[in-house]
Amino acid sequence: MEDIDFTQSTPGNYSDDTVVTLDWKEHIRLRPGMYIGKLGDGSSQDDGIYVLIKEIIDNAIDEFVMGHGRTIEVAIKENRVTIRDYGRGIPLGKVIDCVSKINTGAKYDSKVFKKAVGLNGVGAKAVNALSSHFTTQSIREGKTKIVEFEKGEIVNDLEEQPSTQRSGTIVSFIPDEALFGNYHFISEYIEQMLWNYVFLNNGLTIWYNGIRMQAKNGLHDLLQRNVNGNPLVYPIIHIKEEDFECAFTHSNRQYGEEYYSFVNGQHTTQGGTHQAAFREALVKTVRDFYKKDFDPSDIRQCMVAAISIKVQEPVFESQTKTKLGSQLMEPDGQTIRNFIGDIMKRQLDNFLHMNSDVAEALLKRIMQSEKERKDFANIKKLARESVKKVSLHNKKLRDCRIHYNSNDNRRLETTLFITEGDSASGSITKSRDVNTQAVFSLKGKPLNSFGLTKRVVYENDEFNLLQAALNIEEGVENLRYNYIVIATDADVDGMHIRMLMLTFFLQFYPEVVKAGHLYILQTPLFRVRNKKKTIYCYSEEERVAAIEQLGPNPEITRFKGLGEISPDEFKNFIGSSMRLDPVLLRRQSEIPDLLSFYMGRNTPDRQAFIIDNLRLEEDLVNEEAS
Repeated sequence: MEDIDFTQSTPGNYSDDTVVTLDWKEHIRLRPGMYIGKLGDGSSQDDGIYVLIKEIIDNAIDEFVMGHGRTIEVAIKENRVTIRDYGRGIPLGKVIDCVSKINTGAKYDSKVFKKAVGLNGVGAKAVNALSSHFTTQSIREGKTKIVEFEKGEIVNDLEEQPSTQRSGTIVSFIPDEALFGNYHFISEYIEQMLWNYVFLNNGLTIWYNGIRMQAKNGLHDLLQRNVNGNPLVYPIIHIKEEDFECAFTHSNRQYGEEYYSFVNGQHTTQGGTHQAAFREALVKTVRDFYKKDFDPSDIRQCMVAAISIKVQEPVFESQTKTKLGSQLMEPDGQTIRNFIGDIMKRQLDNFLHMNSDVAEALLKRIMQSEKERKDFANIKKLARESVKKVSLHNKKLRDCRIHYNSNDNRRLETTLFITEGDSASGSITKSRDVNTQAVFSLKGKPLNSFGLTKRVVYENDEFNLLQAALNIEEGVENLRYNYIVIATDADVDGMHIRMLMLTFFLQFYPEVVKAGHLYILQTPLFRVRNKKKTIYCYSEEERVAAIEQLGPNPEITRFKGLGEISPDEFKNFIGSSMRLDPVLLRRQSEIPDLLSFYMGRNTPDRQAFIIDNLRLEEDLVNEEAS
């Protein structure tokens, strides 16, 4: 595909030359954000390379939902993704059309694909156009058809052949490095995505690189996996009726509210009408059951919930489908609000009447939340006044113009850098994109919040202001930035500040971490340059390689702090090539145990760990010499 030249017409001259018609693949490659959100390098779970995987799996899931094929195989090797389902297979005469003609597909016919997530005939075409190599194979009725593409262009159209393989579709693709850069897949993100699919589809088996994934109890299993061993106030309540399913509980080590919500199997990370309806129905049912007008926040405080609904022809706010906008279950059906409300009223009310021990435990949790809220009332009031006062002087936060909770098409790029000291924040402030990047400046080392109650968030000016900047007092639903990036110096003090900030989020806002919003900024340790070239190195190995590449006697600078890096240079590190390390919580990790070990009182176990992992300077020198 040739590049499009827009430079031939006079700038600002609206003429025949400025009117351009793009074909399907040209438009997708020119405006990928319209189809997959943002590009990214794989550091974030909402980066485009994961959306590509999801688009193909969604098609396989739709086959399963319609009763065709109970197994999906996913393999990733050296950036090549291969997905195999055992459904009906694409009709052989339409294989090319289904992956290379926009608005082509069978999902416009609700009798063929009921309550499917892919409705617009776009997903597979976007994957094709954004891949350097894309192959699709359909096996159907004893025959097979294979077509190969490069960046959306057909390079090999094979004739139909007889086949003894089981029916289904095999799609293999490699995301295009020309668009996604030096990307990498993070296995934890893919595993979480695939586990969600099996939780939402009882009877489905997914194999991922040889690992078998299957669930028997739907959202109950999802919640059990994600509460991560935290002590629960009462056993998980699981409700399932018609096209609605939910599971929820309250945790003794949880602040705020945490939701895993889905529509037709799509993870709606931004919620939507179904999530709002569940929250409202829960409050109303609980109030009616106890015959008390509890504050909604007291009922939902410390709650963890998973919600799934199936809607015919759902309306999402964008192609990435992160928020449901539908008000009706079907074009002529009842409202989602009434549908969920009726089920919750009937099922939850019955459950609480039949399980008095759960009803008693829930009541105690609500009363405790009410007491805490009232105890904090004056503190919160003073804290909010402090935030307003500081905001007037703009001392801590240099905000950006676009926010994550807006409808702007750049919302996924929104970033808050948490920096140490004025010099570092000054460099980032001068280098940042003022539309999507904000800076919050810490003053010295923050408090070690391990083992403290949330009261400290309001009494500590630093935490109070950060909470207000993020807008997470009531949970992550209105979070103002998609990326929360801890940006500290690469020295002992910087590492300590990083640990203290991680403790703050894990202690009080673990849902921020679980939702994939927290990152560590990588900044270069060395600058190696000669008169012709400059190389920034992020490790000792990169420094050695740079010296070899540039030849003898290059100039080597060791950056000790972010404030030493000039604003002009900083643009290289927080722009499109920004390196971020996501903060990941693996299933086997338990937050309280982690915090106790690393941030609690000194213990013999931790001392032994430090001694066992101590690397002396002379050891490093000997390693480099060898």
